[in-house]
Amino acid sequence: MRLRDLVEHAAERFESAGLHSALVDAELLAGHILGLNRGEVQAQMLVSASVSESQAQQITTLYGRRIAREPLQHITGTAYFRNLELSVGRGVFIPRPETEFVAQLAIHALKSAEQSEPIAVDLGTGSGAIALAIATEVSTARVFAVEKSPEALPFTKQNFAKYGANATLIQGDLADAFAELNGQVSVVASNPPYIPAAAIPRDVEVHLYDPDLALYGGDDGMDVIHLVSATAKRLLVEGGALIIEHADSQSVQVCQLLLADGWREVQAHQDLTGRDRAVTAIK
Repeated sequence: MRLRDLVEHAAERFESAGLHSALVDAELLAGHILGLNRGEVQAQMLVSASVSESQAQQITTLYGRRIAREPLQHITGTAYFRNLELSVGRGVFIPRPETEFVAQLAIHALKSAEQSEPIAVDLGTGSGAIALAIATEVSTARVFAVEKSPEALPFTKQNFAKYGANATLIQGDLADAFAELNGQVSVVASNPPYIPAAAIPRDVEVHLYDPDLALYGGDDGMDVIHLVSATAKRLLVEGGALIIEHADSQSVQVCQLLLADGWREVQAHQDLTGRDRAVTAIK
């Protein structure tokens, strides 16, 4: 069977099912079975390369999982985030491209810190995306991260073993984590759960596969953000920076919360798509 026919047929089915990146997903899943990156799959399609019956069956099986709305990252076991290839699966939140912007805010703040070996903390690290981006891109930093979910931890531990030479991971509640670091931290970053409890995520993949613990933040979505503010106040040095991701409708709420908590230089930031994405503040 020609690879091109297999991929293009799947892309048509994906598009009919409402998948936003139909052709990309079809190419990546074929590449996952064939051991090829997306560019190599496209090159094979251009020269009308064939796949074996066994390979076609394996690829078709993955296509069936994707058309049932299982996330691409769960099927391949990998999520790409900045320069990282992270292990993910059922039970851990899949890092989003927009969070790369939040990580950049934290990295910039850490590089601007006065300390020669600055400390960063990621509250509710999930897959480890923000913490490990910081750790790999600011080699002089010491990075600490906490994750509560026992379902997420196996993936988080794999990622820290791969990338976390200067990073420490613990399991626990972010509200009381790292008491030994009180007043010593230069940057606190967090992508907390912020969806209101009664809201239903637009994307089927999010609703069906992302863990509730990583999604929902109480009746108004702000419960965990309150905890992040209080914990960051405890951890940071004077002049230390807090970076919080939030929903694109929550910027004003988060700014008001931080101002009420006594933070200085509270500032809202838009991501590369022009949507409100994060708030920064100074202790």
